[in-house]
Amino acid sequence: MKHPDDDNELFNRLEAEMSTDPGGEVVDLDKARSARIGSADPTARPDADPSADSNPSRSDAELADPTTRVTVDLPTAKAAGPGYLGRLLAAQRRPVVPLWLKSVPELKTATAWVARHYAHSVGYHALRSPVYAARLTLQAPSGAAKFVGGTMRWAADREGEPVRLAAVRREDAAEYLKLSRQRDGRVRLRALVTVLAMFTGLGSALAIYVLAPAWLQAVSVGAVVMALGVAGRKADAPVVHRAVELRKAVKLTSDIVLRSLGSLGIPAINQAQGKGRDGFEFTAPITRDGPGWRAEGNLPYGVTVTDIIERRERLASGLRRPLGCVWPEAVPDQHTGHLVLWVGDQDMSKAKKPAWPLLKSGSTDLFKPVAFGTDQRGRWVEITLMYIAAVIGAIPRMGKTFLLRLLLLIAALDPRAELHTYDLKGTGDLDPVGERVAHRHRAGDEEDDIEYALRDLRALREELRRRAKVIRSLPRDICPESKVTSELANKKSLGLHPIVIGVDECQVWFEHEKYGKELEEICTDLVKRGPATGIVLLLATQRPDAKALPTGISANASARFCLKVMGQLENDMVLGTSAYKRGVRATMFSWGDKGIHYFVGEGSDARIVGSVYVDAPNAESIAARARKLREAAGTLSGHALGEEPETDASTSYDLLADILAVIPADEPKVWSETVVSRLAELRTDVYDGWTPEALASALKPHGVSTVQVGRRVDGKVVNRRGVDRSHIVASIAERDGNRDAG
Repeated sequence: MKHPDDDNELFNRLEAEMSTDPGGEVVDLDKARSARIGSADPTARPDADPSADSNPSRSDAELADPTTRVTVDLPTAKAAGPGYLGRLLAAQRRPVVPLWLKSVPELKTATAWVARHYAHSVGYHALRSPVYAARLTLQAPSGAAKFVGGTMRWAADREGEPVRLAAVRREDAAEYLKLSRQRDGRVRLRALVTVLAMFTGLGSALAIYVLAPAWLQAVSVGAVVMALGVAGRKADAPVVHRAVELRKAVKLTSDIVLRSLGSLGIPAINQAQGKGRDGFEFTAPITRDGPGWRAEGNLPYGVTVTDIIERRERLASGLRRPLGCVWPEAVPDQHTGHLVLWVGDQDMSKAKKPAWPLLKSGSTDLFKPVAFGTDQRGRWVEITLMYIAAVIGAIPRMGKTFLLRLLLLIAALDPRAELHTYDLKGTGDLDPVGERVAHRHRAGDEEDDIEYALRDLRALREELRRRAKVIRSLPRDICPESKVTSELANKKSLGLHPIVIGVDECQVWFEHEKYGKELEEICTDLVKRGPATGIVLLLATQRPDAKALPTGISANASARFCLKVMGQLENDMVLGTSAYKRGVRATMFSWGDKGIHYFVGEGSDARIVGSVYVDAPNAESIAARARKLREAAGTLSGHALGEEPETDASTSYDLLADILAVIPADEPKVWSETVVSRLAELRTDVYDGWTPEALASALKPHGVSTVQVGRRVDGKVVNRRGVDRSHIVASIAERDGNRDAG
């Protein structure tokens, strides 16, 4: 038997052994925790020097022991943070009145949709009302039979018969007698009600037949027949069909959102959901937002909105919605893990868009915003064509040319605008605008088409310089911001009307072996300096790379439209450097998303826009209306009037060959002033008035630079800029070799 003192004896022995051990010490844990918290330095920083001098409160034993833990988090009671007022100041207030209700155009559009919906329904049913009446009349005998049979079954208390039969099967006499007495009472009462109703009905019918006018008799008979027809209808053969088939979209719930995010295969989300957490923090209720649902919240730490956008197809699968209905977006003023998920009721490419206000009537002012498309929610997106240079990029057959033509139609509806249109694809897609209203227009990529465009661009560069001088000479009170305004554009004497240049397949220009570099130089100048002087350049290409869109042009374009592209390089060439990394990815568009693009401009971040679709007949109609506006304003000119520009001999000469002709082989280097003097003697109509600076500028597109040339004059060496004949020979050889290779 174990004695109670045995435990005490064992405890005393262990205590004695511990007291004799010099390396052991009994510590009161509560006191140790209090001492540690009390000694924590509130001013200590995590990046402070961990030496002895940096924290004198640490003991030598703590410094000697590298495993000693140092408290770096402040106690909860002492943690500093924004007060209540600070949190209120930083709070984000949601608008009391929804944004769509503040927009008059959106309110008008919504009202028109509702009115058209109910007007259609009323008209649909009104036209088919005779058919409905005939169906009800044919079903009236069946309804009468159902009514009489139902009345008789009710009067005979047939609904209680199964219970009475069950009592008979059980041979429960008492229960059967009780049910029988109850049935007899019901039958007497119901028979009385039926007889009274029958006499009342017959009396009313006789009174109507004898006393009522004909129209009331007809209405009464019709009402009875219709009622009997409704009673006789079949469940699988409705009398009235729906005038509008409404699409039923599943309501977006938190469970659906979490399920879809969990199906993406993102480790951080899956780990959180595996531990019983949501993996997504909702920061606002899921609400209706236009024709769809909006969910907003924070992703787990380390997960960005870009990760979700990359898996958009899997996200659509998880939501069980078409790909064109699912649009994950980042919020510019939030952290990169803040997701806004908008799920539409219909595919964006298939949803019916509101009627474009300019389709049938109206004009434009290029200095004011004009609607050119709608976002995912069906809201209008506007663009101001003035003060921009635009780049449009996409793979073939995605709506790039139609978008360019739409922008040119908007420009054409401003009668002040002078249009220069170039269809380098040569299919005539820009002819509705070019043939009717354009000042200069060409379709094709033949050599004479390129030379025509080059002459026009050279003239536009001179016009740019003239406009700059005019703007600089204007008083500050008239031109305070040193740029063209709508008021200045109205003054014909100044010649500052808007000029809009539209080029489809612009890569044909910049890759031309003879004029490509000069065309690139002029277009770069127009992109950089043109917007302030009222010159707008719109470039479209199906191959957005460094050759098709030179860096000087793509980097300075203030408006960018990117339809579907295939890779990151093309995406960033159109939308800007690092756009792909920020989650702005036109690669996510599907083949069916024609006309849908990312739009960067109007001072806002990238938005997804579906441009207005204007087919060729409607484009012809709009261009005809624009021509009438120009005829009324007296601004129709150039190609639209059948006038061709004067032939410029400067495009029919070969500058390099002419330089070789005036520099003999025994003169390897010649001063520039000597070269231009000889060139003027060779072709007076072309080179007369050229200066050494003009020669250097003309050689630059050919990749030839002037060099320092020393000559001995009166015993002294004089250095001036000149031409090295070997450079001219090499440039001609390279050019002709490339041409032969092509």
